[in-house]
Amino acid sequence: MPVDLTRRDEIAVITLNRPEALNALSFQIVREIGAAIDAAAASDARALVITGTGEKAFCAGADISELMGRSVADVREGARRGQMTFAKLDELSIPSVAALNGFALGGGLELALACTFRVAQPKARMGLPEIKLGLIPGYGGTQRLPRHVGEARAMELILTGRFADAEEALRIGLISRIVEGDLLDGACAFARTFSGFSLAALKLAREATRRALDVGLDEGLKIEADLNALSFFLEDAQEGTTAFLAKRPAVFKDR
Repeated sequence: MPVDLTRRDEIAVITLNRPEALNALSFQIVREIGAAIDAAAASDARALVITGTGEKAFCAGADISELMGRSVADVREGARRGQMTFAKLDELSIPSVAALNGFALGGGLELALACTFRVAQPKARMGLPEIKLGLIPGYGGTQRLPRHVGEARAMELILTGRFADAEEALRIGLISRIVEGDLLDGACAFARTFSGFSLAALKLAREATRRALDVGLDEGLKIEADLNALSFFLEDAQEGTTAFLAKRPAVFKDR
């Protein structure tokens, strides 16, 4: 299967399994990624990791052979379909981690940008090289990259099409950490730093943080106050505060 969904204990793992094409995103693979995200959402997984098969690439971008000879309407519809597929990660009730092994380019980086976090091997290279083909990103890169690294850095990467190595990516906030050794082990270990917390509280925290860049500070503070108030009335908040006072581990029920 070009897209595999497996489990590592409490963590769902989506693997792009097309190493002979550097895990390039055909339209069919984009559909399969969407189905795998839906299946992970319907499971009892507490986190999602997305990675690629092989030593060379997480995902080298779109399958260029599929892009030729299409109408304007077809191109726009394809872009919107990819955007909506990757946006499923925003709505997912569990946080997600992209584990970047090798190249994450074009649509591959856009998939990674849609995840909550990104971790990478030291050899990883990331970029949006569409400008070199006379194109611009279409699966969310121009919108999500500035939100992660700031407008100036994003503009430079998009307009030059150059690749950032793992060290630069860590420095500018594009990734959260560099993983030495087994990448999937490292990504799952990173996921376990938050997978034991209340999924209900994690979702509220993600929503508040995402909306910070979409509204002004005044409106953002009101959103934070509303979501903070909601969090206080979660069953998990009662459990968490009770456990803290009793000096025992909390047992969250995700509600």
